[in-house]
This record gives sequence, structure tokens and C-alpha cells, in this order.
Amino acid sequence: MLGSAEAAARERVTSVLREEADEISDRWVQLQLAQPSLDGEVSEAELGEEADALVGALLTGLDLGIPVERVVTSHEEMHRTVSEISLRRARRGVSPTATSLAVLSLKEALLEAVQRRTRDGDDLFRSAVLINRLLDSAGALSFETFVEGREEIISRQSQQLLEVSTPVVRLWRQVLAVPLIGTLDTARTQVVMENVLQAIQEHEALVAIIDITGVPTVDTAVAQHLMHTVNAVRLMGADCVISGIRPPIAQTIAQLGIDLSTILTRATLADALREAVKLTEAAGSDHAPLDGR
Repeated sequence: MLGSAEAAARERVTSVLREEADEISDRWVQLQLAQPSLDGEVSEAELGEEADALVGALLTGLDLGIPVERVVTSHEEMHRTVSEISLRRARRGVSPTATSLAVLSLKEALLEAVQRRTRDGDDLFRSAVLINRLLDSAGALSFETFVEGREEIISRQSQQLLEVSTPVVRLWRQVLAVPLIGTLDTARTQVVMENVLQAIQEHEALVAIIDITGVPTVDTAVAQHLMHTVNAVRLMGADCVISGIRPPIAQTIAQLGIDLSTILTRATLADALREAVKLTEAAGSDHAPLDGR
């Protein structure tokens, strides 16, 4: 008996979606526009496109006979539509709560449409239960997708910031410099290494200067990161000079017992540049300045 009642509720909801798709979509758009949390981030036209796509996917999923709890997760079109809505809003800075509430507000639009078809309390109750089971999973998926999308955006932005904060500057023909500012950790060292090696290949550089004047402290971990970078530069056939060894840093390195004896170091960037020019001269390279003088 319960199975028959559920089947009837499913058929009722499916019939309403099929016959009143446009009305449900329009009502859902209006409900979303009434939510202050959207704050104009999504236009009415975009909401209309999303509504048409989601209502259509919902109808297709129900028509396929997929169990209600799995329509959102198992039906590819439905899953893709909910995910795209969430990712689009994540990129525009809409909060995950607002996105989930927007998806869940489809419940109200759909239940209003069912209510126009029947006044029977039991039928309305079973339809409401089915709609909740159907769209709660859509709300959960939208929240999950939103969070994953934001994490991806944050990760990409962090990577871009790392790349911007570790520029490789061409000081002289075949002489490059990397001015470092701030903490030097594993992730940033990897970016430094990749940028330097790429620049050495592009400019056929013979010397790379790593300037740590802006690095506040040098501990064992930072020293190891520098050693890895220097070794990688040498494997490319270039020399490496570390500049910016201030008295406090020199004292810290000595106290920690860090051995930088195999690395050419200088106190200032100017000193390092002079040393780089000598190295390029020794290699018989053309070391004229960039303007050709």
C-alpha cells in the first residue's frame, strides 16, 4: 500500500513538472529574486536559464524511473545542472548557504504547483515528502560542489599570487635575479625553482642571483630550500649567487651550524651583480647591458 502511495505521489509530481514547467520555472525565479542573499550577483535572465535547465533535468530524471533519492546523484543531466549552478555562483562570490537555499526554494515553487492540482491532505503530504527527498539531495550537492569550487578558486589564486610574488628579473645579458620578499616555504621554493629554471632556459643565462634581502629570517628549512634551488640551477649549467646576507642572518646561520660554504654569497644585490659579471666574463660571454651600450 505504501509503495502504491509513493508511486502515485511520484506520478503526481512528474505530471505537474511536465504540464507546468514554465510556471514552476518562473515562480522559482521570483522566489530567488526575493532572497536578499543573492544581492544582484545573478541576473534575472540567468536565473531563468538555470530554472529551465534544472526543471527539465528534474523531469527527465523522474521519467527515467530512477529512485527518488538517487535522481540528483545518478542522473547525469541533473547532477551536471546542479553542479554548474553552484560553480557559477561560487565564481561570483555568492555564499554557499545562499546557493543551497536558492536550490531548495524550488521546493516551494513545485509544491505550490502540486497544491493547485489537489486539495487532498494525504496526497499533498506524500507529494511534499517526495519533493523534500528529491531536492534535499540537490541542496546537499550544490553545497558540496560550491565548497569544492571555492577551494579550487582559492588554490588557483594562491598559485597566481605565488608566481607574482617570485618574479625573475633580467639584470644583464645572461644574468637573472630573483628578489624574494616574505617567508620562503616549500610551495614557494618550488615556484621559485620552476620560474628560475624556465628563465635560464629562455634567456640562456649563465648566472642566477637569489636576493633574500626581503626574507625576514633564515632557518634550517629555508637554508635547505635555497640549497635545493642552487643545485637545480647548477644542473642547468648556470652559477648561482645568493645576496642579501645581512649581519643578523649571517649570525643566525652560524649559530644554527648551517653550511652554505658551497654557495657563493654576497651582502648586497650590487655585490652579487658585480660577481655575476665576473662569472660571465670568465665564461667568455657577451656581458653588455640590456640597452646595448
